Amino acid sequence: MEINNENFRDVLVQFYEEAGISKEVYAFGAKIEEELKERFARIDEIAEYNQLKVVHAMQEARVNAECFNYVSGYGYNDFGRDTLEQVYANIFHTEDALVRPQITCGTHALAIALAANLRPGDEMISIAGKPYDTLEEVIGIRESKGSLKEYGVTYRQVDLLPDGSFDFAAIEKTVQPDTKLVTIQRSKGYQTRPSFSVAQIGEAIRFVKEQFPNVIVMVDNCYGEFVELQEPSDVGADMVVGSLIKNPGGGLAPIGGYIAGRKDLIENCAFRLTSPGLGKEVGATLGVTKDFYQGLFLAPTVVKGAVKGAIFASAIYETLGYHVIPGKDEERHDIIQAVEFGTPEGVIAFCQGIQAAAPVDSYVTPEPWAMPGYDSDVIMAAGAFVQGSSIELSADAPIKPPYAVYFQGGLTWEHAKFGILMTLEKLVQKGIVKL
Repeated sequence: MEINNENFRDVLVQFYEEAGISKEVYAFGAKIEEELKERFARIDEIAEYNQLKVVHAMQEARVNAECFNYVSGYGYNDFGRDTLEQVYANIFHTEDALVRPQITCGTHALAIALAANLRPGDEMISIAGKPYDTLEEVIGIRESKGSLKEYGVTYRQVDLLPDGSFDFAAIEKTVQPDTKLVTIQRSKGYQTRPSFSVAQIGEAIRFVKEQFPNVIVMVDNCYGEFVELQEPSDVGADMVVGSLIKNPGGGLAPIGGYIAGRKDLIENCAFRLTSPGLGKEVGATLGVTKDFYQGLFLAPTVVKGAVKGAIFASAIYETLGYHVIPGKDEERHDIIQAVEFGTPEGVIAFCQGIQAAAPVDSYVTPEPWAMPGYDSDVIMAAGAFVQGSSIELSADAPIKPPYAVYFQGGLTWEHAKFGILMTLEKLVQKGIVKL
């Protein structure tokens, strides 16, 4: 069939139908999308600012073709690696940064930052309530070999107020002169609290630092990079930590993590990652450096698509009467969208829709399983080019009350849209949702 301006809409709807999206579901999504035009325009403006910030940071560090050279062995004098770390320091406005393929994931990056800067007898406090599930074993909340608890680091936490905000009165009572480190998790993780804005994080940091200026404040920045105009390091965080297979890798980084912050703290992290006496001097990048640079360059645009997808999902499921966090009209502070279905069946159908829309492994049917590091069965859906990459279209959920699914990613808005429509299609087919 010839495609022209007159018949394009009909052809598009037919293409969606051939891909598994009914006309009813498509029409429902189109109505929601039309209502979001002004909101999406603001997301475009944030991405434009962050794109300029990334380009400026690369120019300031004098990135050139030599940065993409293959380096093996010890990795001495890896010019591309060292320049990339300067780029990250420029973006986050910090003294230094550690950006390495040897950092395997976000949990690993956080474990390095904590273990490098805490010693036996030190105390760390989470002022954002319960940390992400995989960090519980790092800390020793759940017993695990090699935890900080085994090395004599004590842990306390300050739970959030019922509305999900910081409990400043409790923080004042809990943080003491001998507290070494305070940690803040920006994103909600497997919780149904709101994610924190950079402004809220800045307020909490100021409150802590006014009482105890020497306390190290670390922010788990996973899922939050480039969603706002500023990062937690712009409002006083001593360290910000994240994964390259989330936002800053732009979908191209095949592995890796980053820690940006105060020079002395980053030096400690480097010694912990490699070896005392070696630090940042070793660690070959084995040819992945170009992907790190190019992924970072694309990251603001990729994050833009993911944020639009999260807002679209929120608007669809809030309109259908489900509890969504955040709501469709709320400001965004990360790329994660939570939808409470109240039943395992709703969660599973949603995840199966995401999988069916994937470019990779679309024929696979995800099911809950006992995944290491979690205290319940977990279902994960992702047909990703990089295994486990949650900047790519993905969804996951612990199979436990309140049976909330956590949706994130989408390298493009168009793919995120398709994935969300497919989740709705699966829910309609199973009789869980009626349009």
